Parts: sequence; structure tokens; C-alpha cells
Amino acid sequence: MRVSHLLSYPILASAVNILLSNDDGWAELNIRTFYNALTSSGNSVVISAPADNKSGTGWKGSSDSTPQIVDSPGCQFSSCPGRSPANGYNVSNTRFNYVNSYPVTSVKYGIATLAPEFFNGKPALVVAGPNVGSNLGSTTLISGTVGAASYAASTGGVPAIAFSGSSGSQIAWTTSPVPVYSSVYATLATTLTNALLDTSTPYLPASVYLNVNFPSASASASASCTSATKFKFVLSRVNAASGSTAADVSTCGSTRLPTESNVVGTSGCYVSVSVGNAATKGDSTAANQAVVLGKLKGLLSCLP
Repeated sequence: MRVSHLLSYPILASAVNILLSNDDGWAELNIRTFYNALTSSGNSVVISAPADNKSGTGWKGSSDSTPQIVDSPGCQFSSCPGRSPANGYNVSNTRFNYVNSYPVTSVKYGIATLAPEFFNGKPALVVAGPNVGSNLGSTTLISGTVGAASYAASTGGVPAIAFSGSSGSQIAWTTSPVPVYSSVYATLATTLTNALLDTSTPYLPASVYLNVNFPSASASASASCTSATKFKFVLSRVNAASGSTAADVSTCGSTRLPTESNVVGTSGCYVSVSVGNAATKGDSTAANQAVVLGKLKGLLSCLP
């Protein structure tokens, strides 16, 4: 059994197999920081991400095309030479894999090809990000990060989480020291991931993904929001409810969840956790919200 502690790295008695992707590129710092945090907590992780930045590219963030030989400039941040194979890996760590195509293609390759090689089957969970920049509300429709997670949860048949944060810019995995925001986001993402993995399977209802957004955590942010221990997770909605929208799960004294934008925009250090429909990238049902609420109740808080 795993020993867990809020906003720390729970240590696993046996590794949980996780496929990690993004849309910012396999050599971007956030994905590597997250990889380190996940593996430090005992998970078995394989990266399968685009060879270059694919943020906001492709139709509705869900484009998929056959990987191509890498162009002459090479992979992102000189992480592979020009004319490299369409699919490749880091020779010093073969768990770092690139796919010269879209985020969805990367996840497809990871589930179909890399997972059988490293895990002897499908991953238990797919996580994407943390994205450089928020993916709130209607932005989910064009986000490659969300596209990667929603593909995994729908077509891929694997539960998935998309993580995004408002702080930072796209920088190389070699950046040192690691900026505050990257470390904080990796810790928060690992905490939520392990909290979900502490529950029974299935980890999420069928065709459901979680869309998680972190507020600012840069060195210039409020001092209280530069430490992961100060953040609180809040169950939220992707989109604002209309008059015809059915009631949400009952929590925090209401049957209407706050929107993601409202959560991360509230003064303090609040992280939005939305229960998404993988097919539409919008909100899932109250019944599915209730399942997630039950699984993460020890982690979730209410807005003030």
C-alpha cells in the first residue's frame, strides 16, 4: 500500500504505469520536471510527445497525421539532429520518446507501441502537460494538451488528465535552476495524479478526462503561491452553465460548480479540476462529477 501525504510525493509499493505527453514538445522543461516528480514518487513513466512545439496546432487540438522525418533544423532545442527518424528517443534514457507529429499522434504511438514495450500492455493512466499557459473554458477546444488527454480517454480507452499552468514560457529541459513555477506545477500535478491512483479502478468513468489548471506560481507571484503546500484543489466546470444546463454534483453547499476561470481567478492559490467529456471536451455529467468527487474528496476544497 502506498503512503500518501498531501502535496508531497507518495511512494509506491509497486510502480503504476503512466504515459506522459504534452503539446509543447518533448524537450520542454515542464514535461521533464513532471517526469522527474512522477518517477520520484515510484511511478513507471514513459514520455511520448511531439518532437517540436505543437501548441494550438491542428483542428480543434485533435489533429493526427503520420509522423515524418525530422526537418533539417532538428528537434526542439537541438534535442535531435536534422533528418532524424520520424519516431525517436534519447539514447541516455529510452523512456524519453519523440514523435514528429501532433500530440494526439504522440499519445496514439505511446499507447500502441511504447506501452507494450515498456509496460507489457496499456498504461494505467495518460497525463499531459503541464502546458505552458492556461487551458480554460472554450480554449479546451483548440488545446493540444487537452486533445492528447481526450484522445486517450475516448479512442485510446485509457483514463487521462490534462494539466496546464498560467506561469512560464517554453524553455529547454537543460534550464538550470528549474524555475519555481515548473517545480510547483510538477509537485501539484504529481499530488493529484497519485491521489487518483490511490483509488480503485477504473480510475475515471469511461470517456472522461480531467482538465486541471494551475494559477500563477512564478517568482513574481504572491509569496504564498510559490510553494505547492499553499495551493488548494477545487472541483469546477469547463464552461459556464446556461439556463438549460442540468444541475452539477452537490458540493460546497451548491448544485452549481464554479467555472475554471472563476477558480483560478479567485484571490489565493486555487487549482481548478474539471470533469470533462472526452468526446466534446466540454463538461461531463453530474453523475461522473460525483464519481470524481468521491475519489478526490480528501484533496478537494471549497472556494472562500
